[in-house]
Amino acid sequence: MSPTPEKTAKPRIMPTWLIVTLSVFFGLFYAYFVWNAVEFLIAQASGTVPLNAYGWFVLLFAVVFPLIAFGTAFAIGWRRTWWEFSLVLLTGLAVTAVFWLDVIAYSATSGSSMLG
Repeated sequence: MSPTPEKTAKPRIMPTWLIVTLSVFFGLFYAYFVWNAVEFLIAQASGTVPLNAYGWFVLLFAVVFPLIAFGTAFAIGWRRTWWEFSLVLLTGLAVTAVFWLDVIAYSATSGSSMLG
């Protein structure tokens, strides 16, 4: 009989409490972007001129985008060390901030194309 190699379990890099703590800390910042996007959507939708389909798409995507970015960053980084995980979540937060600034800039410069 040939010796069988033992399966060695890879030890966890971070404890679960640290993953949860970092996720909640950064998740609050992502939630801030979601809240701002919902508020902006409500403000635009309740204006004197209603939103057209394109306006609804852009503003609803602004609500969903931070959730997608957080989920992607979490999936990429949760099995790494704490500082790599934090850096991935911070990068996702930066991408979300740039996207939000793009939405605000587009609404300010070409907002009439989003209105019905």
